[in-house]
Amino acid sequence: MRGGTSRGPFFRARDLPQYLPARDAILLAAMGSPDPRQIDGLGGAHPLTSKAGIVARSSRPGVDLEFLFAQLQPDRDTVDTTPNCGNMLAAVVPFAIESGILTPDGDITTARVLTLNTNMVAEISVPTPLDDSGRYVEYAGDARIDGVPGAAAAVEINFLDTAGSICHSLLPTDNVRDTVTIPGFGPVEVTCIDNGMPLVIVSAADLYRTGQETAAELNKDRELKDRLEALRISCGDLMGLGDVTAKNYPKMTLVSPPINGGTINTRSFIPHVCHESIGVLAAVTAATACVLDGTVAYAVATVSGGASRTVSVEHPGGEFTVQLGLNSADPADPARVEKSALLRTARLIMAGNVMVPAHLWNPADPSFPASAPKEQKQ
Repeated sequence: MRGGTSRGPFFRARDLPQYLPARDAILLAAMGSPDPRQIDGLGGAHPLTSKAGIVARSSRPGVDLEFLFAQLQPDRDTVDTTPNCGNMLAAVVPFAIESGILTPDGDITTARVLTLNTNMVAEISVPTPLDDSGRYVEYAGDARIDGVPGAAAAVEINFLDTAGSICHSLLPTDNVRDTVTIPGFGPVEVTCIDNGMPLVIVSAADLYRTGQETAAELNKDRELKDRLEALRISCGDLMGLGDVTAKNYPKMTLVSPPINGGTINTRSFIPHVCHESIGVLAAVTAATACVLDGTVAYAVATVSGGASRTVSVEHPGGEFTVQLGLNSADPADPARVEKSALLRTARLIMAGNVMVPAHLWNPADPSFPASAPKEQKQ
């Protein structure tokens, strides 16, 4: 499935082993990791196309589906299920309908999805019109998102409670701004924030960059990347995340004044590669920082007031619009960002079997489904 600007295989939870090392070995084999080209699997040789989703029907009250996101890396043997991915989230309901987990119930089917990685709940709506064979997921439409060619049907995502998704709170250092020293460079001011994705926000100018560089230029900028990594490791500790050296978060986000009529301009690192656009939850978190007085983002953003604010987050591939709902009693209160909504698109690319080496799929192991074929995984 393509979900937003990401892509990867989706699996029904019941089709994978419950034993986590076996599950992870199968995911790595399916993707072809570790290998920079992922030549022996389905991966696309990039972090944005080295992702997987695992979906199940939920028995929890008020929840329809449970989603586990897995971030794999082309050149590593890691399967990280700690962060969220808002882009892959856009494909969860379409996949659930296509695979028989969920039955569409109207021209628009809305489901509540619990992301198991961080216990985040979102309401997701997809078009499911009726034809002679029944209701189906409509992928064709006129919605466009930067970073994806063409147009497709809109997938509407309403995040219900994302503050402190991985950290203990929206502002994990309890400050809107902190000063952190980069060894060999000096002190810089940052905002550490988590409204769906832990971010460290820093002004591009403070690192002697414009913030208008292309992703390719920044990926070649070894000096900048070394400084960002040193800053990320220090901030990870400040945010209560421990040693983040081997973790995919916090993401590093350079901010600068908008250049194309938006609210703020960004360059997002995920965490060591500059994103050619920006992740969904990174956009939500960056947008949240734009409306909190005193943050690094607030200082360079152009944002209107009011209890409902539309934030246009510019990125190398265009822009990403986030609608924020703030408590009307005190919109400036950082604890009062209550709702975030956005639009994505998704598409079914293929359905079938991905083959994995037979020794990874042991039917004698009771944790494997009894009906699973010996040499293939659906």
